[in-house]
Amino acid sequence: MSLKSRAEGVSTRLVSHPQPPASLLGITPPELAAAFTEMGEPAFRARQVLEWTFQKRAAGIEGMSSLPKALRAALAERFVTRTMSIARVTGSKDTTRKFLLRLSDGRYVETVLIPANPALYGGKSDRRTLCVSSQVGCAYDCKFCASGLAGFTRNLTAAEIVEQIVQVEQHTGERVDNLVFMGMGEPLANYSHVTKAIEILNAEWGVGIGARHMTVSTSGLAPQIRRLADFPLQIRLAISLHGATDEVRDRIMPVNRKHPLGELFAALEVWHEKRKQHLTFEFILIENVNDSLEQARALARLARPLEAKVNLIPYNTVEGLPWTRPSEECQDAFLGALLKAGVKATLRREKGHDIAAACGQLRLKQETAEGIIESPVPARRVTIGAGA
Repeated sequence: MSLKSRAEGVSTRLVSHPQPPASLLGITPPELAAAFTEMGEPAFRARQVLEWTFQKRAAGIEGMSSLPKALRAALAERFVTRTMSIARVTGSKDTTRKFLLRLSDGRYVETVLIPANPALYGGKSDRRTLCVSSQVGCAYDCKFCASGLAGFTRNLTAAEIVEQIVQVEQHTGERVDNLVFMGMGEPLANYSHVTKAIEILNAEWGVGIGARHMTVSTSGLAPQIRRLADFPLQIRLAISLHGATDEVRDRIMPVNRKHPLGELFAALEVWHEKRKQHLTFEFILIENVNDSLEQARALARLARPLEAKVNLIPYNTVEGLPWTRPSEECQDAFLGALLKAGVKATLRREKGHDIAAACGQLRLKQETAEGIIESPVPARRVTIGAGA
């Protein structure tokens, strides 16, 4: 029985539940100041709480020792500092690590920590990129992706997005330098929470990550791209393109039927004009789907006018999907065609292939094992290629 069918069989009687405490990781200074005014507390107490939350990374309100005990008790009735926990960490030979995070409602999301190449003289990597999730599951049903196999559950809140960074930094003892919103979900379908999280992550009073070190990836939601072009912070934009013609994108990315390439690229021209920033096209190479030289030439025609960089990614392996990755010779030929056409391009023979780093795989296994969802993988076991 599908999730939808099971939901339809459940009684719709409404049950009243108390409002859960809000997370301090998703609150802004004006919002916190308003709460303290309502509580009859001086404004400087709100500033203390922000410092404890973001600079000192207090794991709980009780640990905010500079606050009076009575105030801590009152705050604990309204706020928390954590709403998720690390359920599992997997690591690979190249030190890419994948974190499975359990949310307060018992669902799971994933985030992946990707180190840069080792520093000079053989030292450990001096830059760390975190790939964060924006939704539990995904509604966009890209045919090669594990994130949407069990469908869409809900948006993550701004606090849950921010907490992914806080949890990883606490676990590793290392600062995250770059963020990419390329994990589970479609970030621009959760626009308000994602942009609020970005503001908190960028703020000096918050996490303090530079705006140019944050990249939002979208499968092609053209209206939201136009809206994001007016967002005040200088974040970067990546497009999960994966097809250079409508025919190919229609086959593997249902979003293209609503926002075809003509509409998408009109929005990207608006972005390029307003932001004066280079775009990145993410392009997962899938054997006999989008790996032909014809696709490479079409991709070059799309990328050149926007001065877009193309990031080629060989297909990751996932169980339950009828796709495979091209040979390395085919990958190299595709890259060569782009470079010959004057397009800046890289081929990322991905880190983390040995830890099932394609988004959604760990979450899918965990929620299936716990009986939260029914396995979307067909009973007949098929080992095939995998998602973004």
